[in-house]
Amino acid sequence: MMVIMCIFASLFSFGIYMILAEKFKIPKYKTAKAVLYLARRRSKKASSLDVFILNISNNISALIRINDYKRKSMESALRAAKINLSPETYVAKAIVKSGLILLCIIPALLVLPILSPAILFLAIVFYFKEINRAQEEIMKQREEIEYELPRFTSTLVQELKASRDVLSILETYKKNAGSAIKRELEITVADMKSGNFEGALTRLETRIGSPALSDVVRGLISILRGDDGIVYFQMLSHDLKQLELQKLKAKAAKQPAKLRKYSLAMLLCFILVYLGVMAVEIVKTLGNLF
Repeated sequence: MMVIMCIFASLFSFGIYMILAEKFKIPKYKTAKAVLYLARRRSKKASSLDVFILNISNNISALIRINDYKRKSMESALRAAKINLSPETYVAKAIVKSGLILLCIIPALLVLPILSPAILFLAIVFYFKEINRAQEEIMKQREEIEYELPRFTSTLVQELKASRDVLSILETYKKNAGSAIKRELEITVADMKSGNFEGALTRLETRIGSPALSDVVRGLISILRGDDGIVYFQMLSHDLKQLELQKLKAKAAKQPAKLRKYSLAMLLCFILVYLGVMAVEIVKTLGNLF
């Protein structure tokens, strides 16, 4: 009888789900998976959990209210981070992911209530991490572009001695450029071919938002206006190399602290192993005495 009731409950729940899915126009699993794959623009396939989260996020995105200024800012950030989601869906996805973690508090209250504050804290941290993921992607792309700017400016110095055609110089450089700056140069070159050169370079500066790239764009615009530019880029190349050297020194200075952290962890592991052996021997000795 119990088996029959379980089968009936499963079929009834599935039927209710199909009716509601048709009523509220919920996309099918394969459709949602394809959309998520295109949104990610990654080679790996989307998991079933990601599809499930995206479906729920799309359904509750209509309840999210964002003012016009913040919405435009988020649209710009998501576009720069190559995340093809609307601001409402992006916020809803962060809420859904943190909500799924928060649901773990229910079994924790029944089994081990002391873990409840930790789960609540983890859900809050995960929400802010997800909501700031676009900014983290932008920062990562900006750092990658700034890392290549010294080589870019050095190339500009050499190319300007032979040619003043900024479009041709950018087309030639992007063939051997890094992935981040190559993507931006492809957009800029296409923009320059279809419109105003200075406007395309200004939009490149606005998309990245890097002070170092702003200096490079300023020099390229001055070349379009007839300036020589070689001395400017020679000085800029020197300054960018010095800045890169400072960043590398700061990164190297952080390594000993990281090594000390791992060394301390290894020391604690050795101490725990030693204490564990001592505890076992003490228990054996006490067992022999009694």
